[in-house]
Amino acid sequence: MVCAVWGAAGFAAGGGPTDPPARPATPESYVAQWKDEAVRQMHAHGIPASITLAQGILESGSGASELARKANNHFGIKCHSDWTGARVYHDDDAAGECFRSYRDAAESFEDHSAFLKKQRYASLFQLELTDYRGWAQGLKAAGYATDPKYADRLIGLIEQHGLAAYDRAPGGAVEAVANAAAGRAVWWTGNRVRFVEARAGDTFGRLARELDVMPWQLYRYNGVVRGTTDYAPAAGERVYVEPLRRRGDADWHVVQPGEGLREVARAHGVSARSLARMNRISEGAVLHPGQRLSLRWKVNRDGTLSVVARALGGQN
Repeated sequence: MVCAVWGAAGFAAGGGPTDPPARPATPESYVAQWKDEAVRQMHAHGIPASITLAQGILESGSGASELARKANNHFGIKCHSDWTGARVYHDDDAAGECFRSYRDAAESFEDHSAFLKKQRYASLFQLELTDYRGWAQGLKAAGYATDPKYADRLIGLIEQHGLAAYDRAPGGAVEAVANAAAGRAVWWTGNRVRFVEARAGDTFGRLARELDVMPWQLYRYNGVVRGTTDYAPAAGERVYVEPLRRRGDADWHVVQPGEGLREVARAHGVSARSLARMNRISEGAVLHPGQRLSLRWKVNRDGTLSVVARALGGQN
């Protein structure tokens, strides 16, 4: 564990960079420099690029704060008990608080994504990538910052600088990077949920180690109740490595023989709970071949889409 303290020359020996490069000082220049990294993190980890950029702007003063310049820490992440990397000490809510230090700013972006994968933020990943308001409010509710206006500040930055546009940026080459890192093919549903196809001999424990996620995440994302033995998915079974969405990748699904709600939900990257709610049925409902299930909009009681859903592009 490496420790360092703030000083006129930067860091004590071994604490991190001693001559940090110049950083952009305006939100516009910050976005120009870091938008591609934010989009890459979005497709790799499921965090809206707009949220990452807004947090970076706010927490780092558009990259010009002392913490960003000397520790490459763009998100104000403190050490916490599980941090074993370099650290610096800086006055924040209290004097001399411990903050994480990184080799470069890109490492700070990667650690920010990993930090939000903690269980306290798990509910955020049920939100749409385009729901930046929900993400901002969820971050504040989960205690990311003590500022009572934190969510409003993030939303204001996103809307002032048009950051929501980056939440719709295509993945492109990002998928290939994710595939190579995982050591096996990583696929994407149409609504951008990552999954792998299980091989013979795979278990959730083994996949969690290989894909650098926690076992509880695989159990939760795939709707499997954790038992006393390690769950072994069938060869070829989809194993989702991030939360399923509230909306699917198409408007409708026509039920096939033998399909249940869970099978339909998993086929389209949407949670079974959301699917049941949209179609006004219970999660234990028996489905019938030929039955139509809405994947994106809540249906009327007669099974048709509302006027609002049709106005937003839904097709009956």
